[in-house]
Amino acid sequence: MARSKFLRYFLFVTLIVIILDQLVKFLIFHFRPVWNLKILTIEFITNTGAGFGILQGQTIWLAIISLLAAALVIFYYKELPQEKFPQFLAGLFLGGIIGNLLDRLFRGYVIDFVNFHFFPVFNLADTAISLAAIGLIYVFWKKK
Repeated sequence: MARSKFLRYFLFVTLIVIILDQLVKFLIFHFRPVWNLKILTIEFITNTGAGFGILQGQTIWLAIISLLAAALVIFYYKELPQEKFPQFLAGLFLGGIIGNLLDRLFRGYVIDFVNFHFFPVFNLADTAISLAAIGLIYVFWKKK
């Protein structure tokens, strides 16, 4: 796969994450489900903070941090290995950052909806960011 194909792949993954995240949040926002599925509940929750409920009410600062994180991913993109897995993970990461950033910019809060009751409520973008961060740590650790 040539560099441009990897870039297209990275951008495709990023775009798919953003679209899926925003689509699911749109549906959760408009239908406001409360589905108790025994091990978890799907429900509309607003979050003006970051993960694990920290920094509540700091939407502007979190938006700035998200913008900086997205800019860093883009700036350091050329440092990513030209392999499918790291490109996929970086796309997941950037898509998740942008998904939550869009919520902060246009709603003033992030829509969360997956509630396991023993863990902070989260969304698709949070999942993409977390999985990507773990995967990228593994990729770069393995390379050393």
